[in-house]
Amino acid sequence: MEEEALHFHFDVDGNNFASAGEASVQVKRLLRQMGFSPDTIRRISIAMYEGEINMVIHAHGGDADVYVYPDKIRVVLSDTGPGIKDVSLAMQEGYSTAPDNIRSLGFGAGMGLPNMKRYSDKLEVRSTVGVGTVIEMEFISA
Repeated sequence: MEEEALHFHFDVDGNNFASAGEASVQVKRLLRQMGFSPDTIRRISIAMYEGEINMVIHAHGGDADVYVYPDKIRVVLSDTGPGIKDVSLAMQEGYSTAPDNIRSLGFGAGMGLPNMKRYSDKLEVRSTVGVGTVIEMEFISA
């Protein structure tokens, strides 16, 4: 039987780049207080930040849920945005559907999903066009 997790929920404000990343900063602080390794915290922070930015750019915000177990952290990012038409294409470094005005701000370089995969130990992306996207990441604590 799996041990019960601590659960933290964050609302990701859509279309607000000033607040994008707040959830990952709060999670970093919480995990540091709980004694997780700096490497584990760094990987989670990077992957969560990428997800938050994607939710702001593409989905007008969403939800970030973090489940903390003694030996792993599970992050679930969900939105009701337009969905990802081709997940395998979106997983390729450099592929981006971000509009030019977002790219001019330094976002939308096509590294969001690739970085989430790179820094997590397990990644699952479920997306339905017109419904939204759910991204689940798992991080084994060092």
